[in-house]
Amino acid sequence: MSIDDLKRAAAEKAAHHVQPGMKLGLGSGSTAKHAIDVIGERFQKGELAGIQAVATSNASDAQARALGIPMMPFEGGLDLAIDGMDELTPQLDAIKGLGGALTREKIVEARADLLILIADDSKKVTTLGEKSPLPIEVIPLAEAVVTRELEQLGATVSLRTHDDAPFITDNHNIILDCRWQTWQPHDLAPIITAIPGVVEHGLFLGMAKLAYLASEDSVIELEPREAWS
Repeated sequence: MSIDDLKRAAAEKAAHHVQPGMKLGLGSGSTAKHAIDVIGERFQKGELAGIQAVATSNASDAQARALGIPMMPFEGGLDLAIDGMDELTPQLDAIKGLGGALTREKIVEARADLLILIADDSKKVTTLGEKSPLPIEVIPLAEAVVTRELEQLGATVSLRTHDDAPFITDNHNIILDCRWQTWQPHDLAPIITAIPGVVEHGLFLGMAKLAYLASEDSVIELEPREAWS
């Protein structure tokens, strides 16, 4: 199976939690795209009457509308959100944001009764930061000062670029990708949040209660645990 096949398999498992009448949060990125496809297919078959959704990026919103999924203004009170992730620990803590939609993802997914994360099993890590940098969305005016203050916290900071220009989020901000040689994500999260000019960071801690990870052999359902078996 290709990586894309694995993403689809995980997405199918998560999407079958969607029931008629639910209010949904639709994630962003290559794995979430599969979940939106599956939800759209089920809706078109008449299996999901009365659902409404809010998307976490312009791209996901356009995809959902093209599939006929009814979209709604975001007012909170969501039953379920489904999204991918860039890293996942056994406790279901995650780093998200390599696609750049971390702020809208966190706004929406924090208001869902259940957040399900989906991915292929290459995203498993023992501690956050093993594979992925931590994306931090920043107001452009604050780039220099926020970079300096993150470096004072021990980070190596890189401005994310696209086509030789700064990557710009749907919110018209920039992304700083940060790595630490050693760090305590739970301790650093509130410190980063408090830096003036920071919009949001990609640490999703204690938010997900369920995850699906797909491998060549199977798709496993995961709840928070102490360690990978």
